[in-house]
Amino acid sequence: MRSIVYSTFIIALIALTTSCNSDDEPTANEIIDKAFIVAGADLMNEAEIRFDFRDHSYSVKRSNGLFDMRRYTYVAADSVIMDKYHNYGFQRFLNDSMISIPDSMAQKYQASVNSVIYFFSLPHGLKDPAVNAALLGTTQIKGEDYYKIKVWFDEAGGGEDHEDIFLYWIHTANYTVDYLAYSYNTDGGGMRFRAATNPRTLEGIRVVDYVNYKPADPSVALVELDRLFEAGDLEVLSQIENDNVTISLIKG
Repeated sequence: MRSIVYSTFIIALIALTTSCNSDDEPTANEIIDKAFIVAGADLMNEAEIRFDFRDHSYSVKRSNGLFDMRRYTYVAADSVIMDKYHNYGFQRFLNDSMISIPDSMAQKYQASVNSVIYFFSLPHGLKDPAVNAALLGTTQIKGEDYYKIKVWFDEAGGGEDHEDIFLYWIHTANYTVDYLAYSYNTDGGGMRFRAATNPRTLEGIRVVDYVNYKPADPSVALVELDRLFEAGDLEVLSQIENDNVTISLIKG
């Protein structure tokens, strides 16, 4: 009799455990997958995008696993510098002539072009092979619920700034990336917090601008920046505005 009762108890326990597991929070990668779809980031894999940011014009073309990122700097009415970063490396041109530059400067220019296009394209870059992601839990910002996700990079394939750490706040209901923060080591290091603004959808792809913040106290922990933002204790550093955006999807 005791064995029957015990067996019944085990079966009930397994059923309860299975039921509880089905209600668990999604994994970080599952959340990123949904955010990817909501933003139309999959469409970026076969598209050409152009936009203006501050004193430069940018373009990025992705197709068949190849990418071509460009930054145009107009130094005179008839003179333009083009920085080109693609699968095969980095090149700088003055009008139609390639310029020879030291490797250290090429790496700096390449990182600069890649950084602007990376932020513009988010969450596209969150599915790169070198990305690692972990769900830190859920939190509230401005009365809305968000998944808080930490992202870091493998050294192999993670680029020059592979030691940077990112946090993303992804809405628990609509899966939009509304806030992000990151720590960086270049130029003395620091931290930034960005709040997405002016969301719009072009050709099925979500495009945003940002308000860029920094903490007054550089010793605070990166994971605390959402709390400081809520408390109004972050300083506005700059406005990130992407103008004249055009998107052309490449039809297969």
